[in-house]
Amino acid sequence: MPETITSIPTADLVDQYGTALRVCDLQFRQFGAHHGFAGTVRTVSCHEDNGLLRDLLRTPGHGSILVVDGRGSLRTALVGDLIAGAAQDNGWAGLILHGAVRDSTALAGLQLGIKALGTIPRKSSKDAAGAIDVPVAFGGVTFRPGDILHADDDGVALLPDNT
Repeated sequence: MPETITSIPTADLVDQYGTALRVCDLQFRQFGAHHGFAGTVRTVSCHEDNGLLRDLLRTPGHGSILVVDGRGSLRTALVGDLIAGAAQDNGWAGLILHGAVRDSTALAGLQLGIKALGTIPRKSSKDAAGAIDVPVAFGGVTFRPGDILHADDDGVALLPDNT
């Protein structure tokens, strides 16, 4: 069971680790009530299908952060209020979505960190196509299960492998 990880401002992490810190280059929007959050990475790779991440977020998160590579699609939402509510209720620390969300007003009230590229009201399919706990890459970094991730209003950063 992962331990609780205290969020550290990403700018402070850059000052501490310099170029050894892996910083995601994408400009995410903030959706959840927690603007600063940290945890151990779990991953899902999917495209316009949220079946796998929906099922995973219904299991205990133990303070982890789910990083979802939706291939940057803004055509359908990978997460809405029901799926994010399940994440909150099951102890996930946050979600990083290389894709879109919906129900943004409701998401703002959830005690969860949520970053995504944007919003769209259209639902995703639910065929559970994709893969869980595989390396995913976007924004110039590769996210691997077990990485330590910190996120805040300034961005998303992964601690160096040797920490």
